[in-house]
Amino acid sequence: MAVVSETIKELSGFKLHMVKTDKFKTNTIIFKMKAPLQKETVTKRALLPNVLQSNSKKFPTTGKLRGYLDELYGATFYIDLGKKGEYHTISFAMEVANERFLSDPTPLLKTAIDFLVEVLTNPNADGGEFHKETLEKEKRSLKQRIQSIYDDKMKYSNNRLIEEMCKEEPYSLHVHGKESEVDSINGKDLYDYYQKALAEDELSLYIIGDIEEQEVEQMVNERFTFSSRTPHALEKKQPAQVEENVIKEEQDVKQGKLNIGYRTNVTYGDPDYFALQVFNGVYGGFSHSKLFINVREKASLAYYAASRVESHKGLLMVMSGIDNSNFEKAVSIIKEQMQAMKNGDFSDEDLIQTKAVIKNQLLETLDTARGIVEILYHNVVAGQQIQLDEWLQRIDAVTKEEVVQVANKIQLDTIYFLTGTGATK
Repeated sequence: MAVVSETIKELSGFKLHMVKTDKFKTNTIIFKMKAPLQKETVTKRALLPNVLQSNSKKFPTTGKLRGYLDELYGATFYIDLGKKGEYHTISFAMEVANERFLSDPTPLLKTAIDFLVEVLTNPNADGGEFHKETLEKEKRSLKQRIQSIYDDKMKYSNNRLIEEMCKEEPYSLHVHGKESEVDSINGKDLYDYYQKALAEDELSLYIIGDIEEQEVEQMVNERFTFSSRTPHALEKKQPAQVEENVIKEEQDVKQGKLNIGYRTNVTYGDPDYFALQVFNGVYGGFSHSKLFINVREKASLAYYAASRVESHKGLLMVMSGIDNSNFEKAVSIIKEQMQAMKNGDFSDEDLIQTKAVIKNQLLETLDTARGIVEILYHNVVAGQQIQLDEWLQRIDAVTKEEVVQVANKIQLDTIYFLTGTGATK
């Protein structure tokens, strides 16, 4: 039996993805929009979903919109922005009770789909301009979100690593855009961009729950109509190999933040992608990994030490929090552990344990509707069709030799260190 069974239908200008499951007592609807990251549009794109979710023509205030959701047995509605490789994604997500479990005959799934159509296609706008007060309120909120990154030094240092490492690449752009551009966006600019996004983005609608697929397809087909389009596919580009780049930045911080970026030269859908996942688990992904044991436990150099893979850009990021004086030692041990991976200096037990943790993590992610969508959406971003059963099988099949091969493709690019004032002198 399939871990998750997904049905995909090509409809008018978008794809409908349905997952029928009796795991949840709610139905989840997630509408995703995907377009290339571009410096000319990144800030408008970050602002747009916040303006759309604030109110609409039918619900002209946030209070009215949220009050209506409360009437739907406390339905939840939220937006999310993401970066998947060099694509900028917007998600509109709604969770509503499954009417099968209620005595009330209200068709909640149909009502929720109608609500989403209202928010997406009937915004609070007149004469080709968004409502001024709504726009100004959301501009203030966006600026606060961008400013808050500076206050969270873990996020800030990771962001700075990416800015330095991917300086000439769209991936360097932040998902929330640039604070300096927010004030200049007016209601007409944003409305023009809104129309362009709905006309050109790759659109995907996910509906997860104990549903009747034919009924859902008909319901969606009657309500969602978009113009046909050919989604913009980005070419895979390998950046020219650069010399190891070291960036040190001083701020008033007690704990240094050491972030190291590697190019993996492997992305989702590549034959050795699953070996890369196992590599990351052994190297720094989990509490039994080399970075955690050698940098944090044995050498007591770090408050935390971990690594993660960006699946669609082909990056491996190492993150650690260290005393300002431990920079050289920490970098040295992190590099030594990478070399150990390239030399095959890890055991069969490391592989077995890592594979088990990866599979458990995947199955845990599938315990939520949102998690199911996030995993299935990898296929949309990469133009692949990898089933989740295949995912589990291919993780199981990874050999030590394949992990060593993938390790030897990985190249160190940038070392970024956020340190205390005066600590680098």
